Amino acid sequence: MLLGVAFYSCSIRKYIPENERLYTGATIEIQSDSVIRGEEYLKEELQGVVSPEPNSKFLGMYLGLYYHYKNQKEKPGFINRWLNDKFGEEPVYQSDVEANQIKDLLLNRLENRGFFYSSATSDFEESEQKASINYTLKVPTPYRMETYQMDSMPAPIHDDIKALVDKSRFRKGIRFDLSFMERERERIDFNLKNKGYYNFDDSFLIFEADTNRYDNKRFDLYLKLKNGVPKKSFIPYKISKINIYPSYEVADSIQTTSERYNEKNYIQKEVYFKPKYLDPFIKIEEGEFYSPDNSRNTARRLSTIGAYKYVNIQYKEIDTLATDSLGLLEANIYLSPLTKRAFRAELQVVTKSNNFSGPGLALTYSNRNVFGGGETYNITTKLGYEAQLGGGQNAGKTSLEIGVKNELIFPRVLFPIKIENEFFEYSIPKTKTSISLDYLNRTKLYTLLSGTALFGYVWDANRYVTHEINPLSINYTELTNTTPEFEQILNDNPFLRRSFEQQFISGLTYGFTYNGMVDADRAHQKYLNFTLDVAGNTISLMDKEETPGAPKTFLGLEYAQYAKADVDIHYHFNFGRRRNKQTIAARLFAGYGLPYGNSDVVPFVKQYFAGGPYSVRAFRIRSLGPGTYNADEDEDNTGNFFDKTGNIRLEANIEYRFPIVSYLKGAIFADAGNIWNSEENPTFDGKDKFTSNFINELGMGAGFGLRVDIQSFVIRFDLAAPFHDPSKREGERFKFDVAKPILNFAIGYPF
Repeated sequence: MLLGVAFYSCSIRKYIPENERLYTGATIEIQSDSVIRGEEYLKEELQGVVSPEPNSKFLGMYLGLYYHYKNQKEKPGFINRWLNDKFGEEPVYQSDVEANQIKDLLLNRLENRGFFYSSATSDFEESEQKASINYTLKVPTPYRMETYQMDSMPAPIHDDIKALVDKSRFRKGIRFDLSFMERERERIDFNLKNKGYYNFDDSFLIFEADTNRYDNKRFDLYLKLKNGVPKKSFIPYKISKINIYPSYEVADSIQTTSERYNEKNYIQKEVYFKPKYLDPFIKIEEGEFYSPDNSRNTARRLSTIGAYKYVNIQYKEIDTLATDSLGLLEANIYLSPLTKRAFRAELQVVTKSNNFSGPGLALTYSNRNVFGGGETYNITTKLGYEAQLGGGQNAGKTSLEIGVKNELIFPRVLFPIKIENEFFEYSIPKTKTSISLDYLNRTKLYTLLSGTALFGYVWDANRYVTHEINPLSINYTELTNTTPEFEQILNDNPFLRRSFEQQFISGLTYGFTYNGMVDADRAHQKYLNFTLDVAGNTISLMDKEETPGAPKTFLGLEYAQYAKADVDIHYHFNFGRRRNKQTIAARLFAGYGLPYGNSDVVPFVKQYFAGGPYSVRAFRIRSLGPGTYNADEDEDNTGNFFDKTGNIRLEANIEYRFPIVSYLKGAIFADAGNIWNSEENPTFDGKDKFTSNFINELGMGAGFGLRVDIQSFVIRFDLAAPFHDPSKREGERFKFDVAKPILNFAIGYPF
C-alpha cells in the first residue's frame, strides 16, 4: 500500500504547475470568550461555507486527479477517457482559494448565530507542492434573549397568533439565532394554515431585535407583520362547498349529473364510483376551516385506492360571500381513473438445486373498480418448466408447475362489526381475499396438488410502517402419483414424510414492515420486516382423534400446528456524488419455526431453505445445508433427489454497489448463511441439528455482479463462488473454489 501511495503521489507531482500548489483543505479554529453550547455543530456549519472543496483521496491516493491528468495527454486512450469521465476531478490549487470572501461568509454566519463583532484571520500552511489554510475565528459572548412578544396585529389573526406565541419554545436566555426564528415562522404559518388562514404565508412575518434597553448583550424580540400584507391574509376561510368528480376527464364535454351525499356533491356522467364508498376517503368537510393537512390526507387516501392515476384538489375563493372576519372556499376534487382493464406478462428464468433450470411465464389480468367501489380483481396464471442441465444421476428429470390465483381487493374494511375509519388516521385498510390452485409435477418423483385461501387486511400506519394481518389463511396439499423411487426417499427420511402428511394448514399470519428506503436521498437507510405465522390453534378446538395416540384430524384431514417467526433487517449507506452514487448494503435474516401439538415437524411448504439469487449466492437455491450435511457422502444418496429444508435459518449479506456506465452498475458482495433443524433428523446422522457451533457451519461465498438498472427496474447477474462449504470435512471447508462459480439471474436487487 505504501508503494501505491508513493506511486500515485509521484505520478501527480509532475503535473502540478511550477507556480502552483495543490490545495489540501481548510481547518477552522474557534477562540471564544465563553463556553459555546453545541460548538461542534457550529464548527460543522461553518465548515460548510468553506470553499473550494479539495480534491478527494482514496486510501491516501488522488485517484480522481490522477485520471484527470492522464486524460490531458494527446492520446489518452479509451480506458483513461472512461476513468476520467466517471471519476476524474479538475485540480484545485492554492490560487483558487478566495480567503477574504470565505472570512466574510464565516463572519456573516456567526452573526446569524448571535456572535456579533467577531473577527477572522487566515494563514496558509505551505509545503513543496501542497498548501492548506487555517481560519482563526475570535468569537465574543453571544447576544441572548430577554423577552419574546408580538406586536399589534389586526383581528381576527391577532388572537390566533397570540395563542401560538404563548406556546413558543422560545425562552429567556436563548441565543440569538436566525435559524431558530425561521423555524418559529414556519411553525406559526403551519398552525395558522390549519386554522383556515388560506392566504397567509410565513414570509409575512418578521422579527425585530431591540438591544437599547440593555448593556449586557441582551435583547427583546418582537414578532411583527410586514407592511402591505393583503387584508385577505388576516382572515380564516371555511369550506362552503365540496365538488367531487369521480371520473374526471380534461376534455369531458358529456352531460354530467350531480348527487348529494354526506354534504358533498358527486358529479359524474354515470355512476363510476359509488359515493358511499368514496366518501370515507375524503377528510375535507363542508363547514370546517380550510386545512392543508386535510387536503394532503385526502389526496394520499384517494391515491391508495388503486383506481386513480391522478388526484387533483383545487380551492376557489368565493369573494362575493366573504366578510371582514371570514372567507369562503369551494373545494373541487378531480379524480382521473386508471384504465379499467390491464394485462401484464412476466417472463422469468429460474435456477434451482441439482442444476434444475428453466423458464417461467406469469400472465395477469386486472379489472379495476369492479363493483363501483374501487375494488380490484386480479387473476394470474403461471406456467413453469424446469429441466436438469448437464449429466449426473438426475439427468432427464423435469418439473412442470401450473397455477392460477384469483384475488379480489376491497379498499375498505370488511368486518361483521362496523369499524370507524377515523381509527385509521393515515390510510384506510384494504381487505384482501384470494383463492389459488397449483399443480406441480416432478417426473420420476411425485405430483403435488395444493390450494390456498386467504382473507386479511393491509394498511399503512404512516409513511414508513405497513401492517398486514390475515386472520384466515388456509392451505391444503395432496401428494399423489408418487413413484417407488420417491417412496423410498420418504421411507429413508421419516421427517420428510411427516412434513407431507400434514395436508391441512389453517391459521393466522401477521406482518410488520418499516421501510426507510422511501427516503432515497438519505445517506443512511433502514428496513425491517417481521412476520409471524401461527397455525392450528383455532381448528384444534374442533378436531377429532380417530386413533388414540395418532395425529388428530379435521374433516378427515391431518392438520398442522406450528408457530413460525422471522425478521429481515436491511441497512444501506449511500455516499458519493449523485452521478457517482455508491452504496454499501447489508442484510441480516433470522427465522425459526416451532412445531407443537399435532405436529412434530413443520410442513414442507413452510420450511426454510438457503442458497440462490436472494440468499447465499455461491450455492444453488435449496442446495445449502441443513447444517453440515453432505449429500455426496450419503450412501443411499437420497439427498440428491430432494431440496434441502429446515426450521431454522440464519443469513448475513454485505454488498458494495457502484456505477459503471449509464444504466450499467456493478457490485462486489459476500454472503453467509445456512439452515438447520431444531430436532435431529436421523436421516442426516445428526449433521442437521442446530448447535452453539453454528458459526462454523455457515456456508460462505463471495463474488461480483452486473446490474442493468433502468428507472428502478433491475435485471441482475451475480457470479459467486464458495469460500467456506459446511458440507466438507473440518479442515477442508475454507477453500475459495473459483473453479465452480454459480451464475445467478434475477429481477430486482437481493436486499
